[in-house]
Amino acid sequence: MERHLRRLSIIGTLGMMLVLLMGATVTDTGSGEGCGRSWPLCRGTFLPASVRESVIEFSHRAITGVLGIVILLLAIGAVKARHAYPGLLPLVPIMVGALLLQSGMGAWAVKYPQSSAVLALHFGFSLVAVAGVFLVMRVIDDQQNRGQVIRSPAPRHLAIIFWVSAITVYGVAYSGAYIKHANAEDACRTWPLCDGQVWPGFSGNDGVVFAHRLAALGSIALIGGMAWLAHRSRAQRPDLVNLTFLAMLVVVCQAIVGAIVVQTNMQLFSTLLHAGLMAVLFLILCEGCRVTLSERSRADTRKATRSDAPLTSATAD
Repeated sequence: MERHLRRLSIIGTLGMMLVLLMGATVTDTGSGEGCGRSWPLCRGTFLPASVRESVIEFSHRAITGVLGIVILLLAIGAVKARHAYPGLLPLVPIMVGALLLQSGMGAWAVKYPQSSAVLALHFGFSLVAVAGVFLVMRVIDDQQNRGQVIRSPAPRHLAIIFWVSAITVYGVAYSGAYIKHANAEDACRTWPLCDGQVWPGFSGNDGVVFAHRLAALGSIALIGGMAWLAHRSRAQRPDLVNLTFLAMLVVVCQAIVGAIVVQTNMQLFSTLLHAGLMAVLFLILCEGCRVTLSERSRADTRKATRSDAPLTSATAD
């Protein structure tokens, strides 16, 4: 049972990452209306016409449908294995709910045109869906590999900065998706300055791109501070040092690729790499949130158990 559950979680994680990149491809190639206003069919037929936009859009729908079956099987298995893996149960509604929201929003956008702010949420829900499946995989791996080893709870300030960093990165991802849907790619055509300006302001498309860059800079600062705090607590939690430095490496690569996206005039490979690195960074931070939260919950439970023990003994006497 556990072996099949782990395989499903791996397939689901890789598959949902593929769905995220395919969704980014749909947006980057302008294929959102490749199937017209028809959903779930493509222009009223099961097989799309041999037009690039139609093939890209329908392939995205088809892969999402297949992954929906995988996620459903994984959710059923997670519910059945909830006693062996108690950490799985809270992830099931996140995993399934995000996938349903992502698919529903995609169908809604096809049938009824939406604003750029709403369309950008599609990428955000994709991130949450990938994270949900990934965390299911990590819970299974963690439970199988750790045995009876109990790690010390992470310092509270380190746990908090993990959550703040994850929320910030999610905001950066949303603003990046908004730039694409708002057709603001032609703004701020130089990097790191915005068309030679240090402070272009927040009006118009230049302001949208400038706000995205400021948010990205803020995420780098947060993750850098998180890595420093983890290094200070390395004796207590050496595993978090590796996690935070991996996040620091990815966010720096993300910034470099962001500059390449500008220099290559939004070339498809660079934009997909940018989206992929954003997803990887978000997954790393979500794993940090999971680990710090679960370990602190276990520590609080053990503390409560110890404090109740003398009271129970006294009552018995």
